[in-house]
Amino acid sequence: MTTKKDIIAGMQEIINDLFLDPVTITAETSARDVAEWDSVMHISIVAAAEMKFSVRFQMGDVEATNNVGEFADLILKRMSAK
Repeated sequence: MTTKKDIIAGMQEIINDLFLDPVTITAETSARDVAEWDSVMHISIVAAAEMKFSVRFQMGDVEATNNVGEFADLILKRMSAK
C-alpha cells in the first residue's frame, strides 16, 4: 500500500528531474520556498505527478493545496478513488 511518505519520495524524484538546482522537499515545502518554482514549473510538476502516480486532477483541487504534503494527500485520495 502506498503511503504519504512514498508519495513525497516520488515527488522528490519529480523535483530532481525538473529543477536545475538541487531542492530537498518536505511535506511543508511550498512553491514560495523554492525560487525556481514558478507557475510554468507548477504545471510541469502536476503533469509529472499525474503520469508517475497514474492519477488525474481537477485544477481546482490542485490550487487548493498549499504545500507538498497537501498535494501528497490529494494524490493518495485520487489513487484510492480508482
